[in-house]
Amino acid sequence: MIGNNIKILRKQAGLTQGALAEKMGIKRSLIGAYEEGRAEPRINNLIKLAEVFNIPIDSLVQQDLAAPGQQEVNRATGSQLRVLSVTVSGEGEEQVQWVPQKAAAGYLNGYADPEYIQELPRFRLPNLPRGGTYRAFEISGDSMLPLQTGTIVVGKYVDDWRDIRSGNTYILLTDKEGVVYKRVFNYVEESQKLFLVSDNRSYAPYEIPINEVHEVWSAQAFISVTFPDPATDPQLSLEQLTGMVLQLQQEVTKLKK
Repeated sequence: MIGNNIKILRKQAGLTQGALAEKMGIKRSLIGAYEEGRAEPRINNLIKLAEVFNIPIDSLVQQDLAAPGQQEVNRATGSQLRVLSVTVSGEGEEQVQWVPQKAAAGYLNGYADPEYIQELPRFRLPNLPRGGTYRAFEISGDSMLPLQTGTIVVGKYVDDWRDIRSGNTYILLTDKEGVVYKRVFNYVEESQKLFLVSDNRSYAPYEIPINEVHEVWSAQAFISVTFPDPATDPQLSLEQLTGMVLQLQQEVTKLKK
């Protein structure tokens, strides 16, 4: 079971056997031996494995992570982002869980509850890059036109705020607003805040402290039964948008002084 757990955790982290061995300072062949059950890790290597995957040793050696149902894997690496609960199939493969609009309000209260996560609808979507954890969120409102209310945005879990790329779109789970889908600018190193911008310019951008953010999902795909209107006004370029954000930040800073 230990060997299978190592294999599952390694794949979830997007690591090859060689990359995991390098992190641990051991030979790749030893990782292969662990995963195939030809050898068992000594206590010093169990400690290293627990540190790499940020998971308790007890979970690594006693919990069957391939069992159908629920896993809890600590994905927090250098950030305040939370322990993520995921669902796997009977074959040990992660599935995409869907958070409908009606469930979005409850998601803020139940995101850490394995039973709640287990009850979310789930599906598999082809062509998603392997090695990531994905979740689908149904958005509402018109703040991110041309995506309409009811569009399902599929996000890849981001376990470290330092990986948030300014100008890209993300789904965030926040304390005050619940689930939001916005274009995000990362100013955490400077101010411990994210700057959220709507693609619909009718909505004003705003800041949010990173400690109010529980989950971040990088938008990878969307599913919609409504096709974008070709007559929609063209959006600003990313360079223009970045300039606007910097200007707005300067104005906010002046007002605070």
